[in-house]
Amino acid sequence: ECEKSFQELKDRLTSTPILTLPVGTDGFVVYYEASGIRLGCVLMQNGKVIACFSRQLKIHEKIYPTHDL
Repeated sequence: ECEKSFQELKDRLTSTPILTLPVGTDGFVVYYEASGIRLGCVLMQNGKVIACFSRQLKIHEKIYPTHDL
């Protein structure tokens, strides 16, 4: 089971993500990450990617605490 999960993780990390359209009134999940150099987030619904975003921080943003980004 661990090997199967590991293989699925490798496949997902090395394949191109496919965006899907949102469906009806189903809920959404937002995953986000902020570090001292970049931001990233993914909007998902029912385990499928709806949208994703990432960018490097601007010079003046690098002094902000991560919870303010």
